[in-house]
Amino acid sequence: MSKKPPADKQRAAEAAVLQELRPGQSVELLKALHILTREGKLNQDSRRKLKQVYHLFQLVEPLLQDLSKDGHAPTLADHGAGKSYLGFILYDLYFKPLGRGHIYGIEWRAELVEKSGQLAQHLGFERMAFLNLSVADSTEAAELPERIDMVTALHACDTATDDAIAFGLQKKAKAMVLVPCCQAEVAACLRQGKALQLARTPLAELWRHPLHTRELGSQITNVLRCLHLEASGYQVTVTELVGWEHSMKNELIMARYTGQKKRSAAERLRAILQEFGLEQALGARFGLSA
Repeated sequence: MSKKPPADKQRAAEAAVLQELRPGQSVELLKALHILTREGKLNQDSRRKLKQVYHLFQLVEPLLQDLSKDGHAPTLADHGAGKSYLGFILYDLYFKPLGRGHIYGIEWRAELVEKSGQLAQHLGFERMAFLNLSVADSTEAAELPERIDMVTALHACDTATDDAIAFGLQKKAKAMVLVPCCQAEVAACLRQGKALQLARTPLAELWRHPLHTRELGSQITNVLRCLHLEASGYQVTVTELVGWEHSMKNELIMARYTGQKKRSAAERLRAILQEFGLEQALGARFGLSA
């Protein structure tokens, strides 16, 4: 039995890869993002990355579909964009075939902003823009439109997630997709008042040990964020983004604007701040007066 010529083998390998991709997906982009190898092949590692990409897209796609109804051109701001991994994938899989809409990648590291701009230009992704700004500074940036439909922030460290939420509220975002990371602020506050709280309540045992202080601080922070969003008129879903970028920080907060501000959420937000002695430090950030 004769062996296939090398060219035939290459074509067969390329066809096998294309069967695992979505129709029209850019192979060149996937190579640039290291989801495919330089030869355009899938190995075990890249196949796992591709699965993660599709998992995230399946979660975000219904929100984008809602934002695109009646011919609307959706706008999306991706905060702490890094190499703009998320922005490129969303553009390639959704915005490119849609034929309208705009993605803004916001990143404070100038070299990453420059590289993302070059890649977008090379791929012909004309409706992508990259801004060298911090999340906090982007709220007043003239380069961004007055309204933004969707805000994303994956692994925005510590208070940058709160800045992204504040950005979304000011821009009247209809949806937010957040994966918080490395929350340290609340843990620091808990450490300061630990001795007093241990004398006051046995519940302080929840954060007596340093590791528990860090974990509880992260948990409290995300609960406060969800309550803040609900008090601001959003319906909130919390789920897990398994395996994304090999990170343990997999809590995914998805918020969809309904306009129904929950008074009970604001009340519980204040009660939690008071219970943990956080009202003075964090009250203003979460929309409560001192």
